[in-house]
Amino acid sequence: MDSLTHIALGACLGEVLLDRKLGRKAMLWGALAQSIPDIDFLANIWMVPPESLLAHRGLTHSLLFTVLISAGLAMAAEKWHRPHDIHFLKWLQFFTMLIGLHLLLDAFNNYGVGWFEPFSHDRISFHAIYVIDPFFSIWPGIGCLALLFLHLDHPHRIRWALTGMILPVLYLCYSLYNKSIVESRVKSALSTIAIRQVRHFTTPAPLNSWLWFVAVEDETGYHTAYRSVFDGNAPMLFTFFPRNDSLLSKISDHEEIAQLKRFSQGYHTTEYWNDTLVFNDLRFGQMIGWKDPKAHFVFHYYLGHGKDNKLVVQRGRFSGWNGRTARSLWHRIFRGDFNADENKK
Repeated sequence: MDSLTHIALGACLGEVLLDRKLGRKAMLWGALAQSIPDIDFLANIWMVPPESLLAHRGLTHSLLFTVLISAGLAMAAEKWHRPHDIHFLKWLQFFTMLIGLHLLLDAFNNYGVGWFEPFSHDRISFHAIYVIDPFFSIWPGIGCLALLFLHLDHPHRIRWALTGMILPVLYLCYSLYNKSIVESRVKSALSTIAIRQVRHFTTPAPLNSWLWFVAVEDETGYHTAYRSVFDGNAPMLFTFFPRNDSLLSKISDHEEIAQLKRFSQGYHTTEYWNDTLVFNDLRFGQMIGWKDPKAHFVFHYYLGHGKDNKLVVQRGRFSGWNGRTARSLWHRIFRGDFNADENKK
């Protein structure tokens, strides 16, 4: 999830778990605990982009880090607030819960989380909620703001804190339900068309959990589509993107390529943009792909132009967005507006 959501959610949890003992300081500890795994952003200072991509949500999002940093924070908090009646184990439970929740929430996005680092480089990703989803984030935000303005003795503080915690969980469950609908329809579509599937994934389109990006891998590339939970029995129309591994043949032994392949979890294509060779990670979807099925992919890495890749994850996320784009997204979700001729291979 985004940093502001983590902070707001942590503040609400701090209010529920420690408010009677620490007042608003509990919100600060909660916000800190929910934010601390993201200290890995500092890796951008000295690492080249492929290395920092793997460092983010890597070791600092591992179970080992959770155990060690929770113990450290518990000892620091126990000493900082003396004299008090909060047992060390209460502190340890608090920080373990907050940091563990951060790791769990991030796993529901498409980036991937290294729970088992440094013993295993496998990344966990459930592809269930977009990294910035206002329908998830608004509730912790409202709850946190209410707690900041309400007096410490206000009888409704706990209600606002619980609102900031429970409603996001319900929305996440709703997103998982939507994903199950899309997965079912993808499997049904694949049973009627001639695609020799190796594997596939579904992940939400930007800012919602109703429209989903679908990528189906076969032996030579990927068939992509967008599917709304409101599409009903409308046919699923795929667009093919070749993997083009041959374009990497001369540089396949470069460490940069190995790191990018590892980061993409195998969901990648290569293509030329004019005279620039570009590596695409399909897990992040396309730039306005529901409107243009041949649109470029959000994650595109310029091979040979490393200095242009510092914002490789962020730069394509909302590229080309305007009022018309937002309306096209709305229409595609709820009205099924798409041009069948444009979606043909």
